Amino acid sequence: MVFRRFSLVVFSIFLICTTLSLQAQRCETQAYSKKYPGIEFYSHLSETYRTAKDTTSNEIIIIPVVIHVLYNTATQNISEAQILSQLQSLNDDYRKLNADASKVPAAFASLAGDAKIAFCLAKVDPSGKPTSGITRNFTNIQSWSADDGMKFSAQGGYNSWDSKRYLNIWVCNLFGRNLGYSSLPGSQADRDGVVIHYTAFGTTGTVVAPFNKGRTLTHEVAHWLGLKHIWGDANCGDDEVFDTPTQQVFNNGCPVFPHKSSCSINNEGDMFMNFMDFTDDACMYMFTKGQALRMRSHFATGGSRNSILNSVVCDSNTAQRGALPVQPSVTNNKITLSPNPAVKNVQIEANLSTDIIGKTIKIYNSYGVIVASRIANAMKTNIEIQHLSAGIYYVIIENGKAYKPMNFVKN
Repeated sequence: MVFRRFSLVVFSIFLICTTLSLQAQRCETQAYSKKYPGIEFYSHLSETYRTAKDTTSNEIIIIPVVIHVLYNTATQNISEAQILSQLQSLNDDYRKLNADASKVPAAFASLAGDAKIAFCLAKVDPSGKPTSGITRNFTNIQSWSADDGMKFSAQGGYNSWDSKRYLNIWVCNLFGRNLGYSSLPGSQADRDGVVIHYTAFGTTGTVVAPFNKGRTLTHEVAHWLGLKHIWGDANCGDDEVFDTPTQQVFNNGCPVFPHKSSCSINNEGDMFMNFMDFTDDACMYMFTKGQALRMRSHFATGGSRNSILNSVVCDSNTAQRGALPVQPSVTNNKITLSPNPAVKNVQIEANLSTDIIGKTIKIYNSYGVIVASRIANAMKTNIEIQHLSAGIYYVIIENGKAYKPMNFVKN
């Protein structure tokens, strides 16, 4: 019987998640931490400070993703459909839109949280050229250990893209029982990202049950965003999240609720359906509100993931030779931007007050730097731009469900 992703975190820069058999533990974290020591999960900033800057409680944080497919055989060169299935699963899980969220037991239902984090395939590469957000490279390496070799072209892998603007995900043939692992916030830039076995990536194609619903990546990205395993990587340990119950150790397979242990704090027992346990994909389907807050805290001013907020690489119009807007950019039937081109001011207008009032409007230049920011307090919001240099600028505004990019030309 094979156990779900298992790792032991000992003040390491990386957290390696592997599967286990009853006889053997295939965890390389302790050895890895000797080579790359020193990064902890969380900084010493207070939670109030960490969540009070840059993001609002209802803001949808958009994370640009690049998928690096490394293959030694044709089977390992997974299809675009498989990649898109994983992106859909990831977005569903982080927005609490996964269909199986309805299975959360009543005892934990009020704790289940929408992280308000979404993921998009990058449309612009580091050189400013258009991209699909997917790289594919043949490698002579038949399988990879959890030593980061896949992250370097000189070792037969593929170099990471700028980790301040992209979440790098390498999909390859990991050695042994290892399904995936992730760097932690604050990791070395050229090693920052997530690695997933090609048989545990997505919901179709080469995936193998019981890890065939994309939850390996959901789990690992949460590590990339600073979450520990729910049992705190210790016997009856602390994961430093206020609303996850104490449990003795990891769970595997599909436990029956309630599942109690010697350190269960009440009759509800373990929250084994949490994405940060080791249960099968079909049996994990929730983050808590506290976990969502913890992940979002890394995007605050001074946080290790804050630079992602300034990344506009999911907007294809930022690529060289991208289409120039010559008419007012309409994101949907509710929000418009005019005039376009503009000289002194741009006006953001909504049909309904709930679509704009209280929302944050941000204007970026072509380098992804915020040059203006305004919280809308009326259905029409004018933003002065006469101080800006001529060129193309990009506007992102929260519409209550997602951020939709708009573009304008400054003459």
